[in-house]
Amino acid sequence: MLRAHNLQIQRGRKTVLDEVTLQLEAGEVLGVLGPNGAGKSTLLGALCGELAASAGEVSLDGKPLHDWARSQRAQRLAVLPQVSTLDFAFRVEEVVGMGRLPYQSGRVRDKEIIAAALTAADAGHLSGRSYLALSGGERQRVHLARVLAQLWPGQAGQTLLLDEPTSMLDPLHQHTTLQAVREFADRGAAVLVILHDLNLAARYCNRILLLENGRPVALDTPQQVLRPDTLQAVFGLKVLVQPHPERGHPLIIAR
Repeated sequence: MLRAHNLQIQRGRKTVLDEVTLQLEAGEVLGVLGPNGAGKSTLLGALCGELAASAGEVSLDGKPLHDWARSQRAQRLAVLPQVSTLDFAFRVEEVVGMGRLPYQSGRVRDKEIIAAALTAADAGHLSGRSYLALSGGERQRVHLARVLAQLWPGQAGQTLLLDEPTSMLDPLHQHTTLQAVREFADRGAAVLVILHDLNLAARYCNRILLLENGRPVALDTPQQVLRPDTLQAVFGLKVLVQPHPERGHPLIIAR
């Protein structure tokens, strides 16, 4: 499992992330919320090893993250950054197939996994097309399929980190994307997802980490974190919070 202990990140003299301790549990989706500049993407960068900690430590299965060999770490940890760019006219299947590079599972098995991951990301109909011919939302779903293929089918001991995977998607595909993420966690993987939509976080996340100015404000269930007083203090937004009439999770309504 992925764990951060007293994590701190500094840029020059400025501390952009401080006193973050968390542990991702198998089978859960942990949502990360906070205003712009709260440190969400910085946290993801530290958790995947892209950013070196100024203090504290990130460990994977009890071993410091930087001590893992790249290929072994890639079989346990997959990352979808906020922006993924490719400037070559790869076919969609080739882009998704990049997720299989840490393995030697063979062309037949890789082809099966690529097709399954594309279906899970609601992008199966894009097979055969050039990546450069896709819209921004379609490209985003293809990259989701790529990281799903990297850990397919998802199991305990694997971790998926996602930075705003719904940012360019229409409402339908926001839900199909997070449903795919939810199903991936249900098979045993641990998932951390950065979101801006409070209601999507309330529906799909088991726990929520709320950040403000690089520091944790709360880490608990959606019911405990998404409270009117807390949301007003962090976002400056007055809201009404009610149970969803069908599902029971918090429903946040701007006042």
